Amino acid sequence: MEIKKIIIPIAGLGTRFKPLSNVVPKEVMPLAFKPVLQYILEEARDSGINEVILVNRKNKTKTIDFFKELFPDLIFREVIQKEQLGDGDAVLQARKYVRGDACAVSFNDDIVESKVPCILQLIQAFKKYNAPIVALHRVPDEKLSSYGVVRVEKAEGNVYRIREIVEKPDKDAPSNLAIVGKYILTPKVFEILGSNPPKMKGEVRISGVLNEIAKNGELYGVEFEGKWLECGTKKTCFQTNLYLSMKEEEFKKAAEETLKNI
Repeated sequence: MEIKKIIIPIAGLGTRFKPLSNVVPKEVMPLAFKPVLQYILEEARDSGINEVILVNRKNKTKTIDFFKELFPDLIFREVIQKEQLGDGDAVLQARKYVRGDACAVSFNDDIVESKVPCILQLIQAFKKYNAPIVALHRVPDEKLSSYGVVRVEKAEGNVYRIREIVEKPDKDAPSNLAIVGKYILTPKVFEILGSNPPKMKGEVRISGVLNEIAKNGELYGVEFEGKWLECGTKKTCFQTNLYLSMKEEEFKKAAEETLKNI
C-alpha cells in the first residue's frame, strides 16, 4: 500500500503553555519564526504525502485555512475531537478519511531534522515489512523515565521488531530506544481502536494499542537518521527554538550579541 495520507492531531489544549495557548494555538507558535506545524507539513510533503487530516477541536478551526494557503499542493481534511480522550481517540476520529488505507501519523511535539524525511524513512520500512512502524531514537538512561521505551529484537540495519512498549519506566528500562511521535498505522490498528482498545488512566493511548500488536510480533521500529527536536514542554520548545534560530546567521549574531551584553 502506498502511504499518501497523514493524520496530525492538533486538538490538545496546550496546557503546559498556558496562558499563551489560550490565545495562540500551539501548532502555530513560532520556532525560528516559522509555525510548529509548518515543519511537520514540510516533512509530510517531502515524504510523498498528498493528503493531510487535521484532528482539531471546536472553536479552533481557522488553522486549516492558514495552512491551505501555505501548502496549495496538499489536500486538507479536518475532523473535530469532541472530548479529550487520548491520542488514540484523536487518531480514531480520522478513520472516515483514512478509508481502510495505511497512513502516517505525526504529533505536533516532535520535529526531526534529517537528510531523508523521518516519515519517508518509516514509509520505506513499511514497504518491506507491511506492518505498523514507529519512529525510535536513543536517549540517555537518565531521561528514559519520560518516554515510552521499547523491548526489541534486531531485524536488520536500523530496523527492530518491537516486543513490548514500557511507558515511562522508573527503572530497568528494556532498552534506551524511545518512541518518537511519528508512526505508520495499518487498518488493524484502527480496527482495535474502534472496537475494544486498551485504556490507560481512562484514555485511549496509541502506545497501548501498539503494545497489543507487539505481543504478536507484528510491530516494527525504525531508529531513524536525524536530530530529534522536541516541543512538548516550555523547556524543550525553548531549546528547539534556540537551536533552529542559531542556524540562521542573522539570528545567531543577534543571540551572541545579546548573551554577551547579559
